[in-house]
Amino acid sequence: LRKWYGGTFKELAPYGEDWYYIRAASIARKVYLNPGLGVGQLRKWYGGAYRNGVRHQHFVKANSGIIRSVLIQLENMKVTEKCEKGGRRMTRVGQQDLGRGINIL
Repeated sequence: LRKWYGGTFKELAPYGEDWYYIRAASIARKVYLNPGLGVGQLRKWYGGAYRNGVRHQHFVKANSGIIRSVLIQLENMKVTEKCEKGGRRMTRVGQQDLGRGINIL
């Protein structure tokens, strides 16, 4: 687990020690609900407003390094796989794992 957290628009790093696992679960759920989702779309989803003090705020995309590392780890665990047209989708194993997690809740 890396010690960095990217986000130029964030003022503070996350407080919780398990923020990386929460983000990984969130990304897995997004890929499950939207097959073909890629790093660029996830950067838009997790982006936010960059506040410039007294000047106007602007939208900034999230850091792609964290998203990409989570997707690579999910792919190594055989939870996701790459689509032919680009992006990622859930494998059969990933769908079963997510289904088991939903039934527990």
